[in-house]
Amino acid sequence: MSSSFFLKKEPKGNKKRKGQNVGSASKNKKRKDVSIPTTTKKRPQKDDEEIASDDEEYESDIDGNKSALVFSSDEGEEETAQDKRLRLAKQYLEEIEKQEAERAEEREMHDHVSKRLRTDYLDSVGRLRRCIAASIAGYDADNIITLKHKLQHLPMCSLVLSADGKYLFTGSKTQHVLKWDLNTLKIVGSFNVQPYTEDPDNGKSRRSHIIAMCLSTDMKYLALAEGGNNIQIWCPQQLTHLKTFKGHRDVVTSLVFRKDTHELYSGSKDRSVKIWSLDEMAYVESLFGHQAGVTGIDALSRERAVSSGGSDNSLRVWKITEESQLIYNAHQSSIENVKFINDENFVSCGVDGSLCVWSAMKKRPLCTVREVHGKQTNSDANWICAISCVVNTDLIASGSCDGFIRLWQSSDNGKKLKQILEIPMNGFVNSLAFNNDGTKLYAAVGQEHRLGRWWRDKEARNKIVVIDLLKKEVENSS
Repeated sequence: MSSSFFLKKEPKGNKKRKGQNVGSASKNKKRKDVSIPTTTKKRPQKDDEEIASDDEEYESDIDGNKSALVFSSDEGEEETAQDKRLRLAKQYLEEIEKQEAERAEEREMHDHVSKRLRTDYLDSVGRLRRCIAASIAGYDADNIITLKHKLQHLPMCSLVLSADGKYLFTGSKTQHVLKWDLNTLKIVGSFNVQPYTEDPDNGKSRRSHIIAMCLSTDMKYLALAEGGNNIQIWCPQQLTHLKTFKGHRDVVTSLVFRKDTHELYSGSKDRSVKIWSLDEMAYVESLFGHQAGVTGIDALSRERAVSSGGSDNSLRVWKITEESQLIYNAHQSSIENVKFINDENFVSCGVDGSLCVWSAMKKRPLCTVREVHGKQTNSDANWICAISCVVNTDLIASGSCDGFIRLWQSSDNGKKLKQILEIPMNGFVNSLAFNNDGTKLYAAVGQEHRLGRWWRDKEARNKIVVIDLLKKEVENSS
C-alpha cells in the first residue's frame, strides 16, 4: 500500500497536450473551416516605410518602463537639466530687468510730478524764484519782427499777450483792436470799439483809442479802456462784445485781471480803483485813497492790487479782504506805472526817470536807479513810459523815448538793479510784455505818448516789435 501511495500518476492534461501535438495539423484544418470575424488586419510593411517605434528613442525608468524623451533625434539634442536651469535663470533675469525698468520709469515720472507740483505750489503762493537774467547773452538783431496794419496807422498804445503765448492783441489811437496769430504772424480777427452807450451821439462826438487792455488767464474775457469812462468786455475768441461797465467818473487808465480768476481791477483819473466780477458781470466795490488820478495797476494771484497814484507820488498796496491799504513814497515826480515782480516785490517807474524796486514789507524802496534812460536836451530826465517783468524771476524791461529798450537784472533780493542789455528802438515805447519764459519781448511803439500829443517823434514808426532774446550756451564740463 505504501508503494501505491507514492505512485505518481500522469496528469490528464498532459495526455491532451500530447494528443494536441500529434494532431495539430488536423485541428488547424478544422479552424480554417470556421470563419472568425476580425477587426484589424496586419498590413505588410515595405522596406522603405518609416516605422514610428524605430524613429523614437526611449529611456527606462527605475521600474523598467519606457518613456519618450523630450526631443526626437530629428529635432536636435535633448535638453539636459543644467540647460533647463540656465534657461529658466535667463528668463528670471529678463523679468527682473523688465520690472526694474518699469520701476525706474515710475520713479522718474514721480519725480517729474513732484517737481511740477512743488513748482505750481510755490507759484500759487508767490514764492517761486527763477534767475534767468544772467542767461541772456543778447538779442537777435537780424530777425526782429515788425507787425503793422493800416487799421492801426496811428501810435500804438497797448498790447496784451495770451497766457499760452499764441495770440497777441494790439490797440492804438485808432478805434480798432487786432488779434495776431504769433505762429503765422498774421491777423486772425479785428473789431471796432465804438463806445456802447445809450446815447449814440456820445459815441460819435469822440474818437475812441485803446489806452489799456488786459486778458483773463483762461482767455475767456478781454477788457479794454477805450479812452472814456467806460470799460468794454469782449470775447477774445469770437471777438464779440459782451458787456460795458459804467461807473468811473473820469477816463479809465489801467486794467488788470487777478491771476486765474475773472476778477477785474480798474484804475481811473477819478482817483479810484474799482473791482468788477465778470462771472456775475457786475460791479463789486470801489477803493479810495489816492489824491490824484490812478495811472497804473497790477495784481497777481492773491486778493491784493498795487496801484500808482500819478502826481500824488505814491504807491498803494490794497489788501482787499482786510479792507486796508499800505502807502509807499519815494519818487520825486509823477509815477507812471507799477508791476509785480512776485507777491512780495514790485517795481515802479515815473516821470523823474527813476526805476524803483520795492518790498511789500518796507516803506522805502529796496533799490532806486535814477535817470535810467538818460536826459533830454533841457537836462530833464527821460520819463519811463512802460515797464514789464517776467513774474517770479529777476528780469525787468523798461521803455522810454530815448531810443532804447533796456533790460535789467534784479539781484540780492531786490537790493541791486543792474542793466544787462540795450535794444535800439526809436519812438515812444508805450507798452511792453514778455512771454512766460522770457525768451521774447513784445513792444508797442508810437510817435506819441499813449496819453497825449504834446510831443511827437516824426522819425519813429507806429508798429509792434517782436524781439528774440538770445540765451548763453551752457558749457559742458569735461
